[in-house]
Amino acid sequence: MSSLRFTAIKNIAKNAITYDVKASEKITTIFNENVFTIKTARHYLSDDAYKSLVASSASGKKIDRAMGSNIANGLKAWAEEKGVTHFTHWFQPLTGLSAEKHDSFFTLKGDGTPIQEFEGAALIQQEPDASSFPSGGLRATFEARGYTAWDPSSPAFIMETGQGKTLCIPTIFVSYTGESLDTKTPLLKAVVALDKAAVDVCQYFDKNVSKVNATLGWEQEYFVIDAGLATARPDLLLTGRTVFGHAPAKGQQLDDHYFGAIPERIYAFMRDFEMESYKLGIPLRTRHNEVAPAQFECAPIYEEMNLAVDHNTLLMDIMTRVAKRHNLIVLLHEKPFAGINGSGKHNNWSMSTDTGVNLLAPGKTPKTNLMFLTFFVNTIKAVHDYAELIRASIASAGNDHRLGANEAPPAIISIFIGKYLTDVLNQIEKRVGGNFDETDEAILKLDIHKSIPELMLDNTDRNRTSPFAFTGNKFEFRAVGSSANCAGPMTVLNTIMAETLKKFKIEVDTLIEKGEKKEVAIMQTIQKYIVDSKKVLFEGDGYSEEWEKEAAKRGLPNIKTTPLSLDAYTTNKAKKLFEDNQIYNHLELEARHEIMLEDYIKKVQIEARVMGDLATTLIIPAALKYQNTLIENIRGLKEAGLKPDMFATQKAILEKISLHINTISSHVAEMIEARKKSNDIEDSRKKAIAYCDNVKGKHFDIIRYHTDKLELLIEDDIWPLPKYRELLFLR
Repeated sequence: MSSLRFTAIKNIAKNAITYDVKASEKITTIFNENVFTIKTARHYLSDDAYKSLVASSASGKKIDRAMGSNIANGLKAWAEEKGVTHFTHWFQPLTGLSAEKHDSFFTLKGDGTPIQEFEGAALIQQEPDASSFPSGGLRATFEARGYTAWDPSSPAFIMETGQGKTLCIPTIFVSYTGESLDTKTPLLKAVVALDKAAVDVCQYFDKNVSKVNATLGWEQEYFVIDAGLATARPDLLLTGRTVFGHAPAKGQQLDDHYFGAIPERIYAFMRDFEMESYKLGIPLRTRHNEVAPAQFECAPIYEEMNLAVDHNTLLMDIMTRVAKRHNLIVLLHEKPFAGINGSGKHNNWSMSTDTGVNLLAPGKTPKTNLMFLTFFVNTIKAVHDYAELIRASIASAGNDHRLGANEAPPAIISIFIGKYLTDVLNQIEKRVGGNFDETDEAILKLDIHKSIPELMLDNTDRNRTSPFAFTGNKFEFRAVGSSANCAGPMTVLNTIMAETLKKFKIEVDTLIEKGEKKEVAIMQTIQKYIVDSKKVLFEGDGYSEEWEKEAAKRGLPNIKTTPLSLDAYTTNKAKKLFEDNQIYNHLELEARHEIMLEDYIKKVQIEARVMGDLATTLIIPAALKYQNTLIENIRGLKEAGLKPDMFATQKAILEKISLHINTISSHVAEMIEARKKSNDIEDSRKKAIAYCDNVKGKHFDIIRYHTDKLELLIEDDIWPLPKYRELLFLR
């Protein structure tokens, strides 16, 4: 009873003492407290510096270095008033995490006089070591130079860590030769590409539109477990998921956790990380229990996409740090526990104009309806044409465990739009030959003007099995993994939408040049797009075998593993898409493909090592110990003169344990050999496939199956790892 498992269980009550969270403060009082907002900047900057910052934030105009010094002085004055001593360029390298290198405001003058300063050059640009981050071959070890450059569109903020405070400057990260080494740079480019393409199309409907913002509202799912129990699970600490663990008698089958009362200890944690988030301007709005036991969710108000991505990245860091105060651990892995729901990060995506119109919200006039339908159908066409890229954008070792299991969408990319809009598209499609007349009110109004109030109240069912669903005034990209940086899938989505809108405008303009009226030309092109892309629409159960067969008939891709799905980034189609829209050059694209393959290989490699270590050093020794107990028991019964049938049960258990031990041992040995052979493969794609098929595919499930069977046979007192019933229900 002295194992880490029982020590952790014994300490649950002590760990559960709620961290002292301040009484709830009024959110409006603390919101943006630690953010250098435009309103705050007004008090610390000169008129010229303030106007320069506003222009840069609003329209992307460059800030010259002379003005940068003025802004830097204002930032320093504000930060020092709040007790800040250091600053950092906060960036998002291709690790999936954020990165920072802290520098002090403190320096020495030539005569040795100590001073505090923050120059414009330090605000605008810094030089972290680029060779130590994933670069996919863009940087060699001896080529260390890389640059971070200030992103004024995302405001500076102060991060409080313990008793320390650091001024954080959101930045991009590029190599010495100019290639992007981060997630923010391509996202910003994709946002610009979508803005331009969308504005050009909006001009058909409203000449006053001069800017279109991509908007994002993410929903962050996560698990929370006791830190002591997690410490007793090396697999959780090293991989973020349990590689072993038999399902408990009670899991999520009663649906009693979903939207249930939030446990007090978790509630205190939520309040704590929410307060930290509000100070940083993260507009959290929702919190609740999710479906699986120990699973929860939070969601913010929608924001401009670049800021929303920064806020989600910040939130994951905040949650992880704050959890430690409460002796808890947050699990952001897509599938920490087998047999119950995994975690996603639903990306709710839309577009809004500077005139206040949500382009994916149905309007009340024929003109507005047509505008909505244009962007709605173009989105469907974009996803249809680039389904492989959409799938690749959410590919990861963690998400492979989740997709298609326990309410996560399948790997087949399809779109759910609901009955009303399906009927609308069917009406337009049946307009044979595209014979639309500008006076045809029934068609141009789409016969839905009476239904618009219901539509705006989401009078369409929600399909939880759809990876990409229309939910009233936005598309919900449900297939994104919980640990992912939103920038990856959003870069792809914005880019394919920009490309589709550009093609749409060319086709419409061609028809207009041939003499068609504008509205008719738009409707004819919409009809064509509906016909071309309708096979991606699906309203049914995405989990069913019937859908898998039907998707195959339709020619929809069904790529279930990360190594194969990532191929979409290396096609000529993808290279042309990203280069034409100036998102990635071919070197950057190939580098990202290499980085994602390496990430997959390393994560599966780590999991294989953890499985082998746990099986060899914890599971098999515990099984052998209990096996010896059974042997002694059987020997004693024999010596007592009992007939063999009186200890048949013990012998049967002994045989089962021996079978499981031998199977685990042989597969661990084979897995190690398969890993060694995979490591000898130089080509990253082939190595990733080998890890997927020969290491993971041939051994993981078998080792787990027999280990989990041992958990049911071995005496509870000597089982070394905290069980699911403890991890999921003790808090």
